[in-house]
Amino acid sequence: MSAPTIAIGRRPLPDGFLDDLTARFGDRVHTGEAMRLQHGQSETHFEPALPDAVVFVRSTEEVVALVKLCAAAEVPVVPFGAGTSIEGNALPIAGGVSVDLFEMNAILTVNQEDLDCTVQAGVRREQLNEHLRDMGLFFPIDPGANATIGGMASTRASGTNAVRYGTMREAILSLRVVTPDGRDIRTARRARKSAAGYDLTRLYVGSEGTLGIITEITLRLHGIPEAISAAVCPFETLGGAVDTVVQAIQLGIPLARVEILDAMQMMAVNRWSKLDYAELTTLFFEFHGTPDHVAEQVRMVGELAAANGGGDFRWSNRPEERSKLWKARHEAYYAAVNLRTGAVGWATDVCVPISRLAECIAETRRDLDGSDIPATILGHVGDGNFHVVFSIDPSAPQEMDEVDAINRRLVARALAMDGTCTGEHGIGIGKQSALVDELGEAVDLMRMIKRALDPQDLFNPGKIFTP
Repeated sequence: MSAPTIAIGRRPLPDGFLDDLTARFGDRVHTGEAMRLQHGQSETHFEPALPDAVVFVRSTEEVVALVKLCAAAEVPVVPFGAGTSIEGNALPIAGGVSVDLFEMNAILTVNQEDLDCTVQAGVRREQLNEHLRDMGLFFPIDPGANATIGGMASTRASGTNAVRYGTMREAILSLRVVTPDGRDIRTARRARKSAAGYDLTRLYVGSEGTLGIITEITLRLHGIPEAISAAVCPFETLGGAVDTVVQAIQLGIPLARVEILDAMQMMAVNRWSKLDYAELTTLFFEFHGTPDHVAEQVRMVGELAAANGGGDFRWSNRPEERSKLWKARHEAYYAAVNLRTGAVGWATDVCVPISRLAECIAETRRDLDGSDIPATILGHVGDGNFHVVFSIDPSAPQEMDEVDAINRRLVARALAMDGTCTGEHGIGIGKQSALVDELGEAVDLMRMIKRALDPQDLFNPGKIFTP
């Protein structure tokens, strides 16, 4: 049992099209059901939507060749990275060709003095950081999943480090993109700032493959901090936890990571990861800097937590303990879904000004407590972004409708607080009506840009908005 996708017209491939694909790409063209299903499923609750074919590409030049073949035959093209998106962003709901960039996984250059690098779109986040570690550098954007850099750029991902290091929007200096008419363009050079024309880089970041296929990304890097410490602190009240974070930010304490997990999520984490944390609303912290600076940060935040009703403030600078803590956080989605055996997961997110965060989370928790469907709250409390994960019984179809109604109320609540319907998941299929509620006529301007760049509506059609 899954939620339906948006209905969109799909037509059979033109005669001879698969022969043309095979002539160009050989055995990297796949039409078997198993491969198509792998590229037609989402990480979360959406109904599968299979492409007609899957093509593995190895270079920007091959993407250009593929796009030109598809444009000539009027066949939709949907880029595919790691398949970890949440809102059905990479589902080929109009059929066509799923372009898998897995084999475009080269780290092309690392400029240590300039603190930047250029990678192909299929490079994974963990792969990049393993490569950079011996150079004393790291790439900080951490959405949890071991996503591809191209997919992270396409969905404007962020994650646990965003409070200090920003999101993919801030991390990207330049992109190489293949346009719907088959042009190979670069959006900028490596300079740290530029006033040269329209900011095409930001146009493509977060466009979910609807305007172009990102094939290379030039990224900002950071030096690995001299000292890193992590801390965990439970709170009797949600308000006390959020107040601790808001006060720390107001005091200028440079928190590297700060995550909130509600009591239900902590119970799920304990079960899934075999841990023994207190099952209360809990903050997970990480601090970066020199040893003295980190020690001072830990002391100040510990004092704030105590003043706001925090419990035992457990901290450590041992790498193995930090890894255990963040592994548990990164597995929180699976922990939440598996509160029920065989459940279907539905994850959603919103983001509000941090001054309204405690209110928004508290109202959402009350709404969730009025339902019999297990649901957890977790999020990046330092920038006002939080997630709700539902564990849905696949034998109870009415639960999908109930969760849809709760999700709509959550989005309406966030928008009433001058927030956004999604902090990092993107729009995809699931939040198209919410985007209109949030931005109104600005969505029409987005449609104009889409029509100008992709008049045939072949690049990931049906995503973000309908034509």
